[in-house]
Amino acid sequence: MRKLLISSLFILIATISFSQETKIDSLKTEEISVVKPYTPTISDAFKVKSNPVIDTLTKVAKEKVNYSIFSIPVASTFTPSKGKAKGIKKEPKERLYENYISAGFGNYTSPLFEAYLHTGDPRHNDLGVFINHHSSQGGIKDIQLKNDFSDTRIDGFYKQFDKYYGWQINAGMQRKLFNYYGTPNEVVLDETTLNSIDEKQIYKNIYVGGKVYFEDSFFQGASAELVNFSDNYKSNEFRFLAKPKLEFPISTELINSEFIIDIIKGKFEQSYNSLDAINYSFLNLGVNPNFEVLRENLTVNLGAKLYYSSDLENKTNKFYAYPNVTASLKLIDDVFILVAGATGDLIQNNYRDLSNANPYISPTLTILQTDKQYKAFVGAKGKLASNISYNFDISHTNENSKPLFIQNKTKTDGSIAVSQGYEAGNSFNVIYDNVKTLGFYGEITVEASKEFNFGGSFNFDNYTTQTELEAWNLPSLKGTINANYSNKKWFAGCKLFYSGTTKDLVYAFGNDNIEPNIIENDSYVDLNLNGGYLFSDRLTAFAKINNVFGNNYEPFVNYKVQSLQVLAGITYKFDL
Repeated sequence: MRKLLISSLFILIATISFSQETKIDSLKTEEISVVKPYTPTISDAFKVKSNPVIDTLTKVAKEKVNYSIFSIPVASTFTPSKGKAKGIKKEPKERLYENYISAGFGNYTSPLFEAYLHTGDPRHNDLGVFINHHSSQGGIKDIQLKNDFSDTRIDGFYKQFDKYYGWQINAGMQRKLFNYYGTPNEVVLDETTLNSIDEKQIYKNIYVGGKVYFEDSFFQGASAELVNFSDNYKSNEFRFLAKPKLEFPISTELINSEFIIDIIKGKFEQSYNSLDAINYSFLNLGVNPNFEVLRENLTVNLGAKLYYSSDLENKTNKFYAYPNVTASLKLIDDVFILVAGATGDLIQNNYRDLSNANPYISPTLTILQTDKQYKAFVGAKGKLASNISYNFDISHTNENSKPLFIQNKTKTDGSIAVSQGYEAGNSFNVIYDNVKTLGFYGEITVEASKEFNFGGSFNFDNYTTQTELEAWNLPSLKGTINANYSNKKWFAGCKLFYSGTTKDLVYAFGNDNIEPNIIENDSYVDLNLNGGYLFSDRLTAFAKINNVFGNNYEPFVNYKVQSLQVLAGITYKFDL
């Protein structure tokens, strides 16, 4: 065996030496002894006679390591440039002034004056007054009577406020002059009849009122107002209206209630067809409880309006109840919000509100209440984009004793003198009818940029009357388009109005058996423009152009409006 191993080793060495014969032999000759490896047996095993002792107390001391850092300089050709401070462009901040005076003048001899003055401690009180006057000397073509007008108003207030409560007192007066100039075109008034007509009508409104509010109290506050409204024909109307408010928490929700105390008393010197005076007076006591539920995407208001109404003149009493339920549900965040509801109310008609709607009414009215039984609606609102908002709804309304304007029958054929300036077919009466209205309303607003925005709205109403042939002097379609632009120095705006056709019932002079004629007023478009230039924070020049198309349209039968109206002026702002 040993010989065999030696022979094999010899052959291996010889082979390696031959394969490397071209290299220099650097190996040394050594003797290798091959010994058989140890193969243990069971008999060689022995038992350990004692357990090893492990020293756990001895601690190996930590070896202290000393080290140091040395740096080697590196050659570099990089040279950083010097830093430059970035300048901040400072623009002068627009100063807001608390008072202003504005004055202007236009064609048709139309002066304009407006002022707002106030002073006080911003933390505790405020005292102010607002003055406004606008008038015109008329000048409408083909009009037989005077057609000038004026509107003068003065309002004052005083506010006192604290951390937990506040109160305010208001007082003011307004004087509005109009003329009954809308005589029938087909009737030519002779000189005697013209001299007998005193077409001037002056409305005077005097009021005093106030309100108080509280923070963190179940009594939220109250408002009250006493108004006296009169005219040039000795008509007089007093009205007192008070509205206290309460709020009670229930669990995580709130119940709020508004109470209403409404007292009105008025008198007209005579009716249109007789010398008998017309008196009216009403007492209305109401409560409007509401329970509002707020959730993440849902808002629901569950409420009602309850009234006890007493006709003091005719000594009749009646109880009214109306729904006041509204809800909104966010279906797609702010993109699509579904709204729906049903509301109603008792509307106390009055001489002041009716004259604001139509200043050419005669002081011979019958004053009633409108029982607005319900208005049910469903619609949607939201945003089509971050800068485009929309709102539309469909509604159905049921109203009992809804007021409608209708022309009074003329008392002259042109040659007969009249005793009152409103009896020449140039005034309107108020009649009442039960009316159902199917309405469509839509609105869209686009904020194109910080400087420019535009939008529009439309309203379509389909009226169904119970007694009258038509809903007199109510247009079925109305719409507006508006746009506004402003920058640091300029501002401009425009507003386009559209009003559809209206109908009125006109009685001819003389025999009462003659059937009245239904007159249709044409639809009209009115474009108004305004603009201005800011010379400074204090001084601004402005201009207004109304009825740009110059149409003498008639909002009421025989009442033409002024043609193209241009007015310009300046506004000065200041602090006291």
